[in-house]
Amino acid sequence: MRSTSTATALAVLFSSVALTAVTAGTASAVTTTVGSPGGLAVSDSLKRVFVGDSANGRIFAADYNGNQVDSVTSVEGVSELVLSDDGSTLYAALRGTHEIVALDPATLDIKTRYPVATGTGPAHIAFAGGKVWFSYGDQWDGDLGSVDPTVDPASGTDPVALAQLPTEGTGSGLWGQALLDTDPQRPGLLAVGETGDSSGTLAVLDVSGATPKVTAWHDTSYALTNGVYDVDLVPGGDQVLVNGTDRDAFANGTFTKAGAYPAGQGADIGPSGLIAQTSGTQVAIYRPDATRPVRTYSPGTGPVNDVAWAPDGSRVFALVNFSNGYTLKALTQPTLSVPTLTVSAPATATRAQQLTVKGKITASVPFAAGTQLTVTRTDLDSPNGKALPAVTVKADGTYSFTNTPPAGGKVKYTVKYAGDAAHTAVSASDTVDVSRASTSLSLNNNGKLYSYGADVKFTAHLGKTYKSRSVSIYADPFGSDKGKKLIKTGTVNSDGNISAWVDMTRDTAVTAVFAGDSRYKPKTVKSTAYAKVKISTAVSKHYKTAKIGSTTYYWFHKSTDPLLTTTMSYYPGRQQRFDLQVYYQGDWYSADSEYFPLGSNGKSAVSLGAPGESGIRARMRSVYVNGSSGDSVNSTTYGSWKYLYFSN
Repeated sequence: MRSTSTATALAVLFSSVALTAVTAGTASAVTTTVGSPGGLAVSDSLKRVFVGDSANGRIFAADYNGNQVDSVTSVEGVSELVLSDDGSTLYAALRGTHEIVALDPATLDIKTRYPVATGTGPAHIAFAGGKVWFSYGDQWDGDLGSVDPTVDPASGTDPVALAQLPTEGTGSGLWGQALLDTDPQRPGLLAVGETGDSSGTLAVLDVSGATPKVTAWHDTSYALTNGVYDVDLVPGGDQVLVNGTDRDAFANGTFTKAGAYPAGQGADIGPSGLIAQTSGTQVAIYRPDATRPVRTYSPGTGPVNDVAWAPDGSRVFALVNFSNGYTLKALTQPTLSVPTLTVSAPATATRAQQLTVKGKITASVPFAAGTQLTVTRTDLDSPNGKALPAVTVKADGTYSFTNTPPAGGKVKYTVKYAGDAAHTAVSASDTVDVSRASTSLSLNNNGKLYSYGADVKFTAHLGKTYKSRSVSIYADPFGSDKGKKLIKTGTVNSDGNISAWVDMTRDTAVTAVFAGDSRYKPKTVKSTAYAKVKISTAVSKHYKTAKIGSTTYYWFHKSTDPLLTTTMSYYPGRQQRFDLQVYYQGDWYSADSEYFPLGSNGKSAVSLGAPGESGIRARMRSVYVNGSSGDSVNSTTYGSWKYLYFSN
């Protein structure tokens, strides 16, 4: 009893996903959107990759880096692609219009359309024995057809031949549209894998003659496989690879198990016999009959749908499912094992004392005896790196070396393997925090208060160091509108001093920085100096000035309103505090204290108001109060008292 193959369900699932190619990692990708994969073929002479878009009836060409270079439409329902043996023609199976189409791979111009008289297919194609072979039919009456490109349709002879599956020794024939594969190293042979049932029929046909003949046939339920989803003819030996995993040998008309690779879903076999196997989200490269991959790629986040080798073996092309569809990726250096290299150095060490660095190099392909690794030390004295003696790898892949770091700080040890005919290059490093001595650094004027606009000299003093005697001085005025600025950098003098001048218009944090050298740690010190604001008050509307005792007063008539105009260093949002006191029986008493805003010109005019009686003595002053006058960029500053007298 035969059951329907799950391959049909998988094909429906995959065809519902859109393919968009993007650039990532070692694989370059095209930017063309593909509704559902419809075949993958690679031309070595043109260095092009051809991808079919079944949903949108399109074929596009990409270069070996995956960048799109051309496309063609009007190929409805394209399901598979194949190149002729000489690479001069690209063939596409169009199950949508029931045709085999021949295209020029250099231009993607359609050369010839070959109608196929079937209601189902063609689905899968291959090129062998000078002909295009295709499978067609539904689940119950699958068969094999061919196109002879040497026959001119205009001649009256149909180049398309149907019902080419041999009847002798094939039992009930094929259930469904079979998978097909050929190999240039096995000319005239065609591998066939049945997709229409769960047991999986296998065949190898000799198509070198006028009609196909059976070389080997298998139709024993579940003896070799539980369904065929991928079939590859193995070059250099009488084997087929099924589902990217099982190696089945054929001889004397039958198949027998010949071994297996670790479980996969599909594969393509390269010219040297290397296997590119898809397994979930990974592509693994195996040498013939090996059980450990040469290398493994993880080209994306989703399953890999299909793979194809470049005929020169330089790379493998993969269709990878992402959240936004499929992408075409070029996986480079597939024949080289990718080593894993570790470097382990102490986290900390003492300068000028010996330390030991250890590590290990491993790969899926063993290294030759005596393999050496290069070592470079990078530190403050050798910022471009200093080569150390090469280290030889032991038989178990481990290595170690000793070194005495002459410089302190971050010391990095980089170990490299240059690569060889079987391995890619690899590099790894580790960093040691090597001790450094401390030095002294001081900066004067911390906490001092200066008048507005004073030019203040800040002097930094540097203690003992190794090579560097450079110090940088920065000024950071208070306020968000001005940032930290380098005002001086240079070498200290013979006394260890370096100075810089600061215009003290605001409270200012001054920082001296020694960047450190290979034997002394960096050092930073800070001094915060403070600056007053500049305040002056002009008195107007008085009729004279005269002394009362030893104090000069501005004299006003009792009915006159004094006008007091204060000028203060401006800052956005700043206010002056107006203090007013009145003299009574030998003492001054506070009459009012109120804040008034400054204009953008720094001025604030206050009209005091006439008292209406004589003999009154008053005084006023303007004050900037840090934090209360609207900002905190200067230190609290008191203006001088202005004395007022009211007469008749």
